Amino acid sequence: MKIGTLREIKPQEFRVGLTPGAVRDAVSHGHQVLVEAGAGLGSGYTDADYAAAGARIAPDAAAVLGEAELIVKVKEPQPEERAQLRPGQVLFTYLHLAPDPEQTRDLMDSGATCIAYETVTDRAGGLPLLAPMSEVAGRLAPQMGAWTLQKANGGRGVLLGGVPGVAPGRVVILGGGVVGTQAARVAAGMGAEVTVLDLSLPRLRHLDEAYRGQFRTAFASRAMTEDLVAAADLVIGAVLIPGAAAPKLITRAMLGTMRPGAAIVDVAIDQGGCTETSHPTTHQEPIYTVDGILHYCVANMPGAVARTATQALSNATLPFVLALADKGWRRACAEDPHLRAGLNVHAGEITCAAVAQALGLPLAEAELALAA
Repeated sequence: MKIGTLREIKPQEFRVGLTPGAVRDAVSHGHQVLVEAGAGLGSGYTDADYAAAGARIAPDAAAVLGEAELIVKVKEPQPEERAQLRPGQVLFTYLHLAPDPEQTRDLMDSGATCIAYETVTDRAGGLPLLAPMSEVAGRLAPQMGAWTLQKANGGRGVLLGGVPGVAPGRVVILGGGVVGTQAARVAAGMGAEVTVLDLSLPRLRHLDEAYRGQFRTAFASRAMTEDLVAAADLVIGAVLIPGAAAPKLITRAMLGTMRPGAAIVDVAIDQGGCTETSHPTTHQEPIYTVDGILHYCVANMPGAVARTATQALSNATLPFVLALADKGWRRACAEDPHLRAGLNVHAGEITCAAVAQALGLPLAEAELALAA
């Protein structure tokens, strides 16, 4: 099979879909790999690195999209990329379709088969292709929040760790999953006073037992959420409903109860954000202010540490890339229900229930798409 990877063109996105090591493995399986010139530079990989691994360097995206049967990316295809997708082609990348009707319609119109990293599952009910980027984003969130809180950026001027004789900053984390857990570990390590909110009592028990009081836990009732958010210096939004739009846990009215200059880092922004006032930002212009509260809503946070993030993502995606290339997408998805859960769009139809529900579109059963 011909596998292609592109230079990411979303603003300030420095990751790449395949490392040279992944290319070498694909070539060893008998596949051809096309890499757009310069695709890996943001992650520290040169065209020579890819050529040495056995890839063919393509001059531009059109050359890759025009020839490759399987496209492996990082971020959702941008409009000019979506326009070049074709029926029979397989796209394997993060899509986050629930809050993005325009992209969804374009992918449906393309006729391509689109498999989303963020809805691929595993035997434990986890999201193995979302987890590594969630780990990166979770560990970055307190760092970005600490930077946002600096007075020069418009923040409260609070040092999260405090100093002797001065109380540490208060950090509230909405969601105790992968992002929330990693954020709590780092924030607590910085010396902040940290509370993790979640609706799952078993999850809260696990966090309490595993981290032995490094941070506090609380049940995410409406009243508790409002009280803790009002007193926070930094709020980290770490909620996730796989494939669906993020719930709006912080309302515009709640901003008025927060301390002026407090910060919100909305890691859920890929799925629309968990704050009513959130909208995507970029690494170049990461923050904006609403009602005196700073919002950091960068939709590709792991791109800030592209080398680490690319390696972590490629480690997770490579087995699935090889399965798709070795077997073809139909057989690979038929044999692996966890990969089949990643099927979001096929032949103009939505095959992911959460996306169909979020956008009010008809749902086509993935099993019927495989049998067609």
